[in-house]
Amino acid sequence: MPKFFIAGTNIRGGMAIMKGRDAEHVRVLRLRPGDDVILCDGEGTDYKCHIVLADRDEVQAEVVEIVPCKAEPSVSVTLLCGLPKGNEKTEYIIQKGVEAGASEICFFHSTYCVAKADEPEKKLERWQRIAEEAAKQSGRGIIPSVFWTGELADVFNVVLKKDLGLFMYEAGERESLNSVLESSRSIRSAAIVTGPEGGFAPFEADLARAVGMHVCSMGERILRCETAPIVALSALMYTTGNLS
Repeated sequence: MPKFFIAGTNIRGGMAIMKGRDAEHVRVLRLRPGDDVILCDGEGTDYKCHIVLADRDEVQAEVVEIVPCKAEPSVSVTLLCGLPKGNEKTEYIIQKGVEAGASEICFFHSTYCVAKADEPEKKLERWQRIAEEAAKQSGRGIIPSVFWTGELADVFNVVLKKDLGLFMYEAGERESLNSVLESSRSIRSAAIVTGPEGGFAPFEADLARAVGMHVCSMGERILRCETAPIVALSALMYTTGNLS
């Protein structure tokens, strides 16, 4: 069933109103009066609706049932990723991160970043559109936010607000990701930090330990920068019961 995100203020009196890009999308999908759609307020509530009017500029739908979105995880996870080189890797992280259950996705610049941080703020609009489309496709109840936070010190400020902080590192002394997650099943929020193509410098891992993060291994295989965040997120979702 097609899913759309609309502002909660556009759902009132048992009716939902869609205009602009959403109305255009309804037309592209060839939806007509009598067809069913799911409308989401972006705050975790789904509205199951019947379309009663669909013209060029406006779509009206009757609300049949209001239910919590079952696709939202019990844990809020922020992915914080060293900026990859090339748009394709960045967009892959956003799309798959949203599908896997991330609540936020953030990019930052670190010592071994190959990519140049040339005004990434200008890319945020496109990144957010990718997140929205992935949220629709995967049936999410929110549109995860995508943002840029600058340097690693700014990343730590985000991490310190979470119940659990995971710093994925490929060398040296590390904790087992599995053991850390097994002892954190009841968390409500988490942050997962992964590096760019060049990984992290040793001093960056030391800083992560200093602020109380778990510096973790994901085994002996070296994962690509676009693979690591999705693997770590999937492991967290499985351990917390969100893939059952």
